[in-house]
Amino acid sequence: MLDRSVKGAIVTPEGTLVNGWIGIQDGRIVAIGQGEVPQAHRTEDYGECLILPGAVDGQTHATDYGGLPGIAPATASAIAGGITTLVDMPYDNPDPLDREERFDLKVDAIAALAHADMALYGTVTGETRIDHVEGLARKGVVAFKISSFENSPSRFPRIAEDLTLDLFEALAQTDLPLGLHNEDQEIVLARMGRVRDAGVDGIVAHSASRPLAAELAATAQFFAIAQAAGGHAHPVHQTAKESFDITRMFARTGMRATGETCVHYLWFDAARDGEKYGAMMKVNPPVRPDAVDGLWQSLEEGDVAFVSSDHSSWPIDNKFTPSIFDAGAGIPGLETLVPAFYTLARRRGHDAAKMTADMLSSRPAKFFGIDDRKGAIEVGREADLTVLEEGAFVWDAKKAHDGLKWTPFDGETFDVRVRATYLRGELGWDGENVVNPEGSGRVVKRATKGWYA
Repeated sequence: MLDRSVKGAIVTPEGTLVNGWIGIQDGRIVAIGQGEVPQAHRTEDYGECLILPGAVDGQTHATDYGGLPGIAPATASAIAGGITTLVDMPYDNPDPLDREERFDLKVDAIAALAHADMALYGTVTGETRIDHVEGLARKGVVAFKISSFENSPSRFPRIAEDLTLDLFEALAQTDLPLGLHNEDQEIVLARMGRVRDAGVDGIVAHSASRPLAAELAATAQFFAIAQAAGGHAHPVHQTAKESFDITRMFARTGMRATGETCVHYLWFDAARDGEKYGAMMKVNPPVRPDAVDGLWQSLEEGDVAFVSSDHSSWPIDNKFTPSIFDAGAGIPGLETLVPAFYTLARRRGHDAAKMTADMLSSRPAKFFGIDDRKGAIEVGREADLTVLEEGAFVWDAKKAHDGLKWTPFDGETFDVRVRATYLRGELGWDGENVVNPEGSGRVVKRATKGWYA
């Protein structure tokens, strides 16, 4: 007898099974079918609801503000949002994940606090250089990330081109990608000074102070260094079609070149939405005016590797500053990623269930080398499931589980809500409450060759 069966419209890589079911044993999917359900100790019937693979959010900052204890609210929010695996960035507060002992500390915190599984990025700093790259790879980081812009001299430093080249050369013989926060520092600092001196402010001024040229310059140089070294380059938040055109150009040379965008770049427009949201919409690189259609074109043409939330754990007080330039950058996004992306895909005429499963689960799972367990509803994979109920649902940020209770998505209407979430076959979110305890999550380590297998 099965441990559990879950019924609904099952979204598999081969298609959607109406009146389908999933059989679960020991946390893994052991059978998939339609019609009569095998005997199980527990059976949950979700009727016409869609059942997708649990989302793999490829870019989160769970510990930016609260340090390692921030893992608890972030993962609670994730499980409530249908995200079963968070891929967490290495810019932890107070110290970046640039050495093995910091990896171990984060693993221990996940074991004690997490409601969802987590995979981990590593990084390098001027202090450690590449001395710990091999050790972090052995520990199980799924990728590395650096920044071409200094957000913090210690926690989030700028990595100069010489160290970038060293790192690409160290990673070239591995399957590990190197991600980049892709903004040219000299261009941004100069343009920011120019805009501030002119007395211009507001979210559109923020976009002008970090122009597309800064993104394109950093992105192209990053790809060029990777091309010379033979590494896999991956800018983690590309904001416009022109940026993905560069990705395509380098990929066509045969090098390992991919790029990612975030759901807020697909939803918001600086010119249309800036007055309404102001600093709440501030992210780096910025939401740009009139970029949404071009980004969707890049996604539809296959130039976008996957879509992430870039969830930031900063409180709303971080946004209450006299000038947009002093406000913190980043927005919460763990409970809005799945419903927002599904809504956008549906409204643009796509098979929203299939595209959501692909862009938010299958593709990031493969990219990070965890697709032996995650990313699809297939026999043998872990039973990570997201149940979506279709309708019209107004998002209320005050009901979020992230401890932040704010987002520019507040008041937006989504075409789905997360009715339930299962983590390795166990119910984690029942549609009203997070029901799995802290410590239910575990670290997911890279195991497959990933994007370029």
